[in-house]
Amino acid sequence: GEGWRSGGLAALVVRAGGRAGAAALGDGEEARRRRPLERVEDGGRRRRRFPAAFRPGAGPAAVAADLDALAPVAERIAARVAELSTDPSTGGYSAVVGMAGGVAVGKSTAASSLQAVLLDRMGLDCAIVSSDGFLLPNDTLLERGIFHRKGFPESYDHAAIDGFVVAIRRREFPVTVPLYDHLIHDVLDESATIGFSPVVLFEGVNTLGFASSFDLSIYVDAAESSMRQWYLDRVLELRRRSADEPSAFFAGFAGLSEEEFAARAESIWEAVNLPNLLDHIEPTRAMADIIIMKAPDHSIESVLMR
Repeated sequence: GEGWRSGGLAALVVRAGGRAGAAALGDGEEARRRRPLERVEDGGRRRRRFPAAFRPGAGPAAVAADLDALAPVAERIAARVAELSTDPSTGGYSAVVGMAGGVAVGKSTAASSLQAVLLDRMGLDCAIVSSDGFLLPNDTLLERGIFHRKGFPESYDHAAIDGFVVAIRRREFPVTVPLYDHLIHDVLDESATIGFSPVVLFEGVNTLGFASSFDLSIYVDAAESSMRQWYLDRVLELRRRSADEPSAFFAGFAGLSEEEFAARAESIWEAVNLPNLLDHIEPTRAMADIIIMKAPDHSIESVLMR
């Protein structure tokens, strides 16, 4: 997480190697592999390269190309839903798909795009739930002395996550889920409810720590240098948005120049985010069934599947 200690936020970021190819998944984790990765191929090419859809200024053609890139992922999810619907041992429960990856890598956008592909091409509704809502409130983190580790595994309400997954599997809809506000950087008092859906996509940085409870797991990957820059761009934008919101978290940093603020963010990346990445997040990449590799321009570079 981001150790914004003076104002108090710690949001999680992750680097996931940025190494394309089958060897990029779980290097040094061979014992944990279930099946080897295979590239999703197109027209006999070893690698599919797709224009970026989610970077600023991306046009309709680029957006359509990244939707096409996600089509094989949607097909894999649809196949899993079909398996569950005909398996008498499951009772036809909804499929829970986990999606992990670093802050600013584009998880939320990828999740929304995958949701659209599932509906438009597979005829499957998909509900998206962010793991951010399952973070412990800032006050609780401060009381426990772990505020500086916000975004690390111990900063989440594990019992609430387990209960959420069980409720989805049992189709106990509507299911209540907590909400998180990135502008104030804290869990909200209010909650949301999701109705029945054959697919529930649970996205967040540390979600693959719960991979054993999922029907499929996805990891959105990028080079550390790319994620670092995307992270810095994001916090600078949040600070700009906070200028007219006195209650916003980053309003507390109004006295810093943009250069000073950027230097602070850079130091937090080095001191907090990288240890979290190396010790807790990057290892979960070996648990993924699907890896979406992204290039420095946010384009989808390749899709790897087990």
